[in-house]
Amino acid sequence: MQGTPYAPQRHINDHYDIVGFISSGTYGRVYKAVSKRNTAQPAQPVKHPLSGRTIEAFAIKKFKPDKEGAELQYTGISQSAIREMALCTELSHQALIHLVEIILESKCIFMVFEYAEHDLLQLIHHHSLLPRTPIPAVTLRSCMYQLLSGLLYLHQNWVIHRDLKPANIMVTSSGAIKIGDLGLARLFYKPLQALFSGDKVVVTIWYRAPELLLGSRHYTPAIDLWAVGCIFAELLSLRPIFKGEEAKQDSKKAVPFQRNQMGKIGEVLGLPKRQEWPLLQSMPEYSSLASVSLHNPAVNRPLTLEKWYRNTVQNNNYSGHNSSPPDESALDLLRKLLEYDPLKRLTAEQALKHPYFLGPDSNGKPPSWNCFEGLETKYPARKVSTEAHEIGTGSLPGTKRSVLPDDSLLRPPPKKMRDG
Repeated sequence: MQGTPYAPQRHINDHYDIVGFISSGTYGRVYKAVSKRNTAQPAQPVKHPLSGRTIEAFAIKKFKPDKEGAELQYTGISQSAIREMALCTELSHQALIHLVEIILESKCIFMVFEYAEHDLLQLIHHHSLLPRTPIPAVTLRSCMYQLLSGLLYLHQNWVIHRDLKPANIMVTSSGAIKIGDLGLARLFYKPLQALFSGDKVVVTIWYRAPELLLGSRHYTPAIDLWAVGCIFAELLSLRPIFKGEEAKQDSKKAVPFQRNQMGKIGEVLGLPKRQEWPLLQSMPEYSSLASVSLHNPAVNRPLTLEKWYRNTVQNNNYSGHNSSPPDESALDLLRKLLEYDPLKRLTAEQALKHPYFLGPDSNGKPPSWNCFEGLETKYPARKVSTEAHEIGTGSLPGTKRSVLPDDSLLRPPPKKMRDG
């Protein structure tokens, strides 16, 4: 037979050395890796297609197989994995995490991404440690500018992210913001079915827009902008602004009204009003709004966003840390992102033109694409565990499945925890 036109199968261990284990979830596991060392033929350096810089480290996302009883059964690829692979293969922007390649091996899928040393949740946690210090205004402005730039790119390409939160916003050591985890992302241009019918519940509860909480069957990219508003508030105050408790679905898969979360929003903003949100009455859960004030009387005397902002700036003690507080334009941007009516909420394009991004310390120039520029603070890199039992065939922390014999593909020699 003549030579096949197909390239030989790539094996994960032939191309990458696994440094350690990063995290796990319902999808599987994520590992840190570097290009293969100590080989007869050195690996070609991997270049980022936009910046041309060499990618030194990788995050390998390994999707786990389904498990039924004692036997491993492979029932196909999850919808989330298919979406993420399809979208990441097509999308490319400096504020999106870059997909290097996909490897299929031993009935497992490995998505190889560029590695980011931090995420926004880590930065928030670092600043919230005693002595508590605010995130510098110039850093905050750069983070928001890069995040909205990446989001504008997604929306211009008809993609809603649907799971924006600090843990999904990566930050490289060079201060580049990278939107990650497109497992819930969805194309919204002429969908074959209503977005709601495909996924009944989207967006982590603290960042879920009011139209989603009120059961909207048709929603828009505006849900991502609400989440960005929540992230902005969290970067300012170092804690979630609307920290509610999620009501879980019952056995009939009915989506419950999220009364507690709606109440947390109402404590700050007050409950939505028909005169401010004309389509409010058309929301499926509109009738449930009346029960929110019964369970949470504080919504009748809301703090207001302005008072929340003033308290945040005052409590952050900017004057004691050689960092000026954000100016009034930050409050205005926050107010326009946390707008109840999705038709009035700022789009990503409008938000990027907001005066906040031409603040007093930027001299009329757009913010830097390095959010660490000018900072003396050195943020610790994320923890990478290289304990053998965490990477081997033992139980997966944070997941239901336990025995995955094919983990031998990714088992480095036993070592201790270290910063990565």
